[in-house]
Amino acid sequence: MSKILLVAAALAAAPAIAFAGDAQTAAVAPTVVEIHNLKFNPTTLTITSGTKVTWVNEDSAPHTVTDKGKVFRSAGLDTKDSYSYTFESPGEFTYICTIHPMMVGKIVVKPAGSSS
Repeated sequence: MSKILLVAAALAAAPAIAFAGDAQTAAVAPTVVEIHNLKFNPTTLTITSGTKVTWVNEDSAPHTVTDKGKVFRSAGLDTKDSYSYTFESPGEFTYICTIHPMMVGKIVVKPAGSSS
């Protein structure tokens, strides 16, 4: 009888364990910012620390991704080129295209495990 209870308890806990693993994977899933029509889309992106963000140039013009605080900086990105950065620390990161400084975006990084 105790073996049956032990198996039942293990089966009941399995979905919770699987769900927790999925949540951790989702928190660090790559996120894409498209560069199109001289704009970053989305303009503001909120993520949790540990998330990798990839910018992809969908314009015919070259662009850069340059943090105003000098935390990250891409080389020039031609059409279909991409640049990635993993945000390890919480904070707000405003970035521009140095070729077209009117293009401005922001990454808001929340602590891992934060719900908002």
